[in-house]
Amino acid sequence: MKMHFLQGGRLRMRRSIFISGASKEEVIELPVHATLMRHSQGNVLFDSGCSPQAAADPQTRWGGLSKVMTPIFTPEQTVVRELDLLGLKPDDIDVVICSHLHPDHCGCNEYFRGATILCHEAEVNAARAEGAENQGYLKQEWDQPKGFQTFDAELDVFGDGRIVLLPMPGHTPGMTTARVSLQRDGTFILASDAAPLQMNIDEGVAPKNTWNMDLAVGALAQLKAFRDKGETVISGHDDRQWKMLRKGLEYYE
Repeated sequence: MKMHFLQGGRLRMRRSIFISGASKEEVIELPVHATLMRHSQGNVLFDSGCSPQAAADPQTRWGGLSKVMTPIFTPEQTVVRELDLLGLKPDDIDVVICSHLHPDHCGCNEYFRGATILCHEAEVNAARAEGAENQGYLKQEWDQPKGFQTFDAELDVFGDGRIVLLPMPGHTPGMTTARVSLQRDGTFILASDAAPLQMNIDEGVAPKNTWNMDLAVGALAQLKAFRDKGETVISGHDDRQWKMLRKGLEYYE
């Protein structure tokens, strides 16, 4: 199995959201990315990043949220365009895994109309709840006609231990990570916003944009335990880590 990291946009946000003690004036630039796994039973995408429309017209696509997390990318710097580089089209993707349903993680889902879209049941319920938009759930981003195949516990996607979904609620009610076991390069934990920065794991402190702080801190402890065992934990938005990863045509296997 080959695993590719794909760029999915870039955001500017207040540093104080992620790092305790930072001033409200400080900003931080955050990469957005997705992960493609080319499994023998199908092509799997973990998250789909930002919509190209968020780059072209952020106010129309995201409304007021675009002021909280400001897009600073072009339509070309998104998952669908990245797949082109690998010679893949949206119809070549068999499974899309949603870590959660915030717009910087599910913005390209609408392109994958033939794929099975997996999402934790609690996350779908949170997105459908009254007032969900105030929690960052934008219906035009997450609500696709085909709907979701939901789960509510650990899920082995193909039954062979290679891609296992691990629910880690905290950032959101249905926040889900993935444990990916590769033959040559070892085990990776795709943490998404369970640990947006490696610093969150180091310090055991969850960001302010968190649904349940106690659960989020527990998730960070789990991720630290994986990392301490020698597994590679990939944060959702860590620019320093992102710059060190193989990306695009380069891959892990």
